[in-house]
Amino acid sequence: MMHDVIIVGGSYAGLSAGLQLARARRKVLVIDGGQRRNRFAATSHGFLGQDGQPPQVIAAEGRSQLMEYPSVTWVQDNVLQATGQLDEFSVSTQCNGTFQARRLILATGVVDELPAIEGLKERWGTRVFHCPYCHGYELDQGRIGVLATSPLSMHHALMLPDWGTTTLFTNGVLTPDAEQQAQLDRRGVQVQNSPVRRISGERADLELDDGQVFSLDGVFTISRTRISPLGEQLGCERVDGPTGPYLHTNEMRQTSRPGVFACGDTSLAAGSVALAVGEGVRAGTGTHFSLING
Repeated sequence: MMHDVIIVGGSYAGLSAGLQLARARRKVLVIDGGQRRNRFAATSHGFLGQDGQPPQVIAAEGRSQLMEYPSVTWVQDNVLQATGQLDEFSVSTQCNGTFQARRLILATGVVDELPAIEGLKERWGTRVFHCPYCHGYELDQGRIGVLATSPLSMHHALMLPDWGTTTLFTNGVLTPDAEQQAQLDRRGVQVQNSPVRRISGERADLELDDGQVFSLDGVFTISRTRISPLGEQLGCERVDGPTGPYLHTNEMRQTSRPGVFACGDTSLAAGSVALAVGEGVRAGTGTHFSLING
């Protein structure tokens, strides 16, 4: 069967793109591996109409609504390879063989590569976060740590005093210059230069190499992000973003490869359910226009 569109990734961006195409009565196949980026978080915030909902509830309701359209098919699987050209794309899956489509939408998201600190991975999404807008308010103006991973962590440190009393842990990767230190002072940010040994405790106790322990309500850090190899297989141009590469797209979310579109974290250096849904709309409508105009 030749589908109009194959969407690789059935999380928020992919679901949103699929909904636009389903409503245009296009034949859509969604292939999803079931690994949402925010699967570790208990609640999602900042998305109008869904604030405070569990992420899995938002995703499940989105899938349920999409599957009400008879032109949509869902396959639970991992895509291993994508090849082809405009009107003749092919994707190979781990368990269900190969599928063909006239257009592709890559909504595969990213994988977070976390700092190698004992106890951090276990608290990712519960006490260790990356987005203040998503999780800062729930810390109730408490004690917040910023664990530096690169010079970009200065941005985090200057933002977070709006959500609580903030300490920047430079961890040997960031040395504020005089101007940066003055900015931190104006924002009331304390600085600790001793490396972080581990994170422990029921909440987030940062244990430093010099023996100090800081009991915190939450920690923010910036992960490195890794995208799916599918874009590279198809020859799509990449952009080096502040936390990792992402796929370059135009305003309609078409990549440098005609007929291949991308949306969500795959093509945007930001992690937000609301942004992913909006980008999915652009990719879905852009793909529809491409089908119309050839």
